[in-house]
Amino acid sequence: MEAAMGLMRRIHPKQSETALSALLSLLPHHSSDLLSQVDQPLQVLCDLESGKEYILCEYNRDADSYRSPWSNKYYPPLEDALYPSSELRKLEVEANEVFSIYRDQYYEGGISSVYMWEDDNEGFVACFLIKKDGSKTGQGRRGHLQEGAWDAIHVIEVGAEEESIAHYCLTSTIMLSLTTNDESSGTFSLSGSIRRQMNMDLSVADGHLCNMGRMIEEMEGKLRNSLDQVYFGKTKEMVCTLRPPSEVVLRLPTADMP
Repeated sequence: MEAAMGLMRRIHPKQSETALSALLSLLPHHSSDLLSQVDQPLQVLCDLESGKEYILCEYNRDADSYRSPWSNKYYPPLEDALYPSSELRKLEVEANEVFSIYRDQYYEGGISSVYMWEDDNEGFVACFLIKKDGSKTGQGRRGHLQEGAWDAIHVIEVGAEEESIAHYCLTSTIMLSLTTNDESSGTFSLSGSIRRQMNMDLSVADGHLCNMGRMIEEMEGKLRNSLDQVYFGKTKEMVCTLRPPSEVVLRLPTADMP
């Protein structure tokens, strides 16, 4: 299992789905651990009742069916499926409405879903998901990318309240891939993922949703900065070193010919 996780950390993100499928065939007794620990590019399904799209992941899956956050129904239909309590379901509905506004403001489109369930420690777990297709044929409004995708997974474990204080543990994963193909940049492909964790003890006076929202907003800002520095910054540095811009080449001193 340790070797399998090491392989998945080093595999190219575009090949992760194929690699995971191969590992599931080789290690069927570890299938549950692999599916729960390996992050895959998010998939989307349409809720037939509400007509809205929702995101598929390990956290809304039961057997081969996935629960919609809009209608609270599984597709395909499933008997004896797991559902959140009525109180947690109410919070889940509110979170989906608020997170949809957050997604529109920060991402200018895309798809979002929020799922919640009880844990074994008198608390609960919430999963906030965002998928943005930035390609020309998708939701990319600027049209610079041939292909592009941003998948964000935020999982927050909320502990039981003690004296109006709750412990929040946020684990966030961002998966990014983009491809350009035009005259100015040529063909260029970049993809990768980044994961970070944050722990905070916060008052529940303003409600769990406010606390979780602030943590996600802060974490996404840090992750965007990290991606900009690690992926785009280093890539630009390497490209400019190997292939300096034409204006730099023209300014380079030349030796006098004999």
